[in-house]
Amino acid sequence: DFALLGRWILHMPSGTFAHEHIGKAAPRKGERVVGWTAHYAIGVTFAVGFVAIVSAAWLARPTVLPALLYGVATVVFPYFLMQPALGLGVAAAKTPQPAQARLKSLATHTVFGLGLWLGALLLRAIAPMP
Repeated sequence: DFALLGRWILHMPSGTFAHEHIGKAAPRKGERVVGWTAHYAIGVTFAVGFVAIVSAAWLARPTVLPALLYGVATVVFPYFLMQPALGLGVAAAKTPQPAQARLKSLATHTVFGLGLWLGALLLRAIAPMP
């Protein structure tokens, strides 16, 4: 639920960056919108970072492996930053089903990597590069 991401962000101005359990933190007005907006803004930032790493040559001839590996690599952020800060433990260790939570994060970040590749293919089809 990206509202919890928004709640986390909206608690930061008051100096709270880590929670015992984000679900028990006081709800904040607009947390769902903030959470969804932040989620997509972070994704765009990661995508720009990927393009900066692989260069325009990859955009001209996108291959799946670099995008897929990058997507999988980005799972370190929820495992080691966001989940601990939300009170879920490192790699969701404090959740009722940590293996399921880990697999879900890994799957969504893998899909993100595939999306980078598909997006590059679409971009190439719309605006071919030399």
